[in-house]
Amino acid sequence: MDYQGTISRGIRAPIIKRGDDLAQIVADCVVNASVSGGFELNDKDVVAVTEAVLGRAQGNYATLEQIAKDVHEKFGDETVGLVLPILSRNRFSMLLRAISMGVKKLIVQLSYPSDEVGNSFVTTEQLMEKGVNPYTDVFTAEEFHNTFGDVKHVFTGVDYIDYYQEIGNCQVILANNPCEILKHTKYVINADIHTRKQTKAILLNAGAKKVCSLDEFMTHSVDGSGYNEQYGILGSNLATENSVKLFPRDCENFVLRVQKLIFEKTGKMLECMVYGDGAFKDPVGGIWELADPVCSPAFTSGLVGTPNEIKLKYVADNKLAGLSDEEAERELKKIIAQKQNNLVGNMLSQGTTPRRITDLLASLADLTSGSGDKGTPIVLVQNYFKNYAM
Repeated sequence: MDYQGTISRGIRAPIIKRGDDLAQIVADCVVNASVSGGFELNDKDVVAVTEAVLGRAQGNYATLEQIAKDVHEKFGDETVGLVLPILSRNRFSMLLRAISMGVKKLIVQLSYPSDEVGNSFVTTEQLMEKGVNPYTDVFTAEEFHNTFGDVKHVFTGVDYIDYYQEIGNCQVILANNPCEILKHTKYVINADIHTRKQTKAILLNAGAKKVCSLDEFMTHSVDGSGYNEQYGILGSNLATENSVKLFPRDCENFVLRVQKLIFEKTGKMLECMVYGDGAFKDPVGGIWELADPVCSPAFTSGLVGTPNEIKLKYVADNKLAGLSDEEAERELKKIIAQKQNNLVGNMLSQGTTPRRITDLLASLADLTSGSGDKGTPIVLVQNYFKNYAM
């Protein structure tokens, strides 16, 4: 028996700088890691590269002034409502500053008890204790503080209501119906990520004169800035005290070039992907990690699709019960080898994770590399496509 299943390896890299040939660096690091680590590279191994270093190598940055200019070009001197932003110093505080700089007056509407990705002000138990209906009740910042008292984030210790009011020089209200903002202004920026199309449609249908989502800003260069045609300022991160790093662009050509360079070096056809936030939820803080617009903005063709796997536990309890170890092993391998090409709706697959391969791999890569000081912006995943019968 081959006792090795899926292996996820963090691959260290030098500090990536603007203008670096990242594809060449990735290929060299992966090959050098295999030599120094004493392991072989194989066809269908997966090389995952974090979006952070790709955006840096591309020099895909924008200053607050450049973002503010784009905001002002779209809204002029109107009072603007900003609805449903996430609560994040890294992800959104700089965008809030830039948006505030680009408008006459800003009113921010926060959702509660948490933002879109699970960062909480208060618990659902607190809502029940206070008799608050989150579907209908609306608060000013002062009313919310008076009702709930301490609303600091459980992990960061930040009171995001006060923090956003200060850095955005704005008024804050709290409500979950995006149309509440229309009582203050008909000009709106909806800052939610994964529900942005729905929110924009709701606001326009309710009478908003103009609505822009975050993916509509910085879609072209402004005064020499970086840009992202597809995602705008979605997926951006704090870079300096006056700039953000945007989500990388042209990712498809990058993954294809990495695949080509590794093949030229090794003769092995590896798959390659760019990954951002993984899609997983923290069980204590309730935070859903995915603040990027997608888990993976680009990947090679071998990563398309969803897993087609049988549920081994179900088979063991039902089809292998009463067999000897050798008989069970032979039967299980036979079942795997003869499984249908599409197990959707089949009891054999019940309980397997119904997600895209790229979302699963991006989550694995994100957990492997982390966002701290491991220094492994490249992740090599091996044996992912192998099963018990191989």
